[in-house]
Amino acid sequence: MRPVVRQVVLDCSDPRALAEFYRELLGYRYRPGDELPPAGEPDPRGGDWLVLRPRNDDPRGDRGLAFQYDETYLPPEWSADSSRGPTGRPQMLHLDMTVPNAQALFQARDRALGLGATVLHDRAADPAEPLYVFADPMGHPFCIFVG
Repeated sequence: MRPVVRQVVLDCSDPRALAEFYRELLGYRYRPGDELPPAGEPDPRGGDWLVLRPRNDDPRGDRGLAFQYDETYLPPEWSADSSRGPTGRPQMLHLDMTVPNAQALFQARDRALGLGATVLHDRAADPAEPLYVFADPMGHPFCIFVG
């Protein structure tokens, strides 16, 4: 019997904002109890720990994402040339996501940018492996590539 990866946890300064970014980007749903409260209502769970799960009908075997508040959070730094950013802070980890073709890559890019991501590296014209490296709104790097 071996452990199974249930989710990746991202530290951040605003769990609700980051969860909303990935919920919209990936089409995930909140774990029961973590949903957005009605407008104007308090959000007691949104400031500490939230979990997103893939939709039940998702056949890809995706794992969940969780978002944990960290009052001392500093964004990771990404560099195309090394595993450490300009100040020497490492990126620690990044998420890899795939799309089926170049058209889907450009659609995913536009969606990510519209949700608040920024492009860190554009390799969309690479014939061997077209990809984009983005930073999410809290600075975590993630890649979307044709897989």
